[in-house]
Amino acid sequence: MPNAQMSVKLISKPQNILRTIYTACRTCYSSLLPQEIFESTDDEEKMLKLITRVISSGHYSTIEHIQLSFAISNVSRACTHQLVRHRHMSFSQKSQRYVKEKGEFDYIIPSDIAKNPCLKDKFEKHMLEVAKFYQELVEAGVKAEDARAVLPNATSSSLVASLNLRELIHLANLRLCTRAQLEIRTLIQKMCDEVIKEEPWLKNHLVPKCERLGYCDEDKSCGRMPQR
Repeated sequence: MPNAQMSVKLISKPQNILRTIYTACRTCYSSLLPQEIFESTDDEEKMLKLITRVISSGHYSTIEHIQLSFAISNVSRACTHQLVRHRHMSFSQKSQRYVKEKGEFDYIIPSDIAKNPCLKDKFEKHMLEVAKFYQELVEAGVKAEDARAVLPNATSSSLVASLNLRELIHLANLRLCTRAQLEIRTLIQKMCDEVIKEEPWLKNHLVPKCERLGYCDEDKSCGRMPQR
């Protein structure tokens, strides 16, 4: 069935993100033991001032201690193929080898197709034909791992994705760019929004890289920032 609602949920994060990062930052330059720094810190303004300065200086190792996990569903295989290209992430994804599609499989209609009624209708009819052929293969005894060869990139998928805060910032810098495909841009924005709800101070860091750099370094620019 077409276009189920994309769902993103932050399911795991450290309890003391600010304090953990602050402790990592201070440990590099303090004679105090890390546990002493952690236990004696409760001034949020002081912690944020140091952390902002450290991140702005590019000392990202201090934010790698923060591990985040997301439950993601109703995204296309095309989208997840882009996501898994990011090196410092861990994934557990719905398997097309072991999970057989039943009837009309769920799929995502790309935005450029969805806005054209004629193309959208043809797309949906094609997906129906694919579903029928997939079922024919399965009923003929073809293993799901081979029958899946006919399933398109539009097929809906679900996964658990984990990454550290440094990688999430990197992900936001790249994939929130207006030149990124809309579906993955939406996915990453939802991931960032989930984190920002818990940690509002991260709002200024989970942005496209042009906002961080003050200019666009892409070969082609959307015009939002001056190009270099």
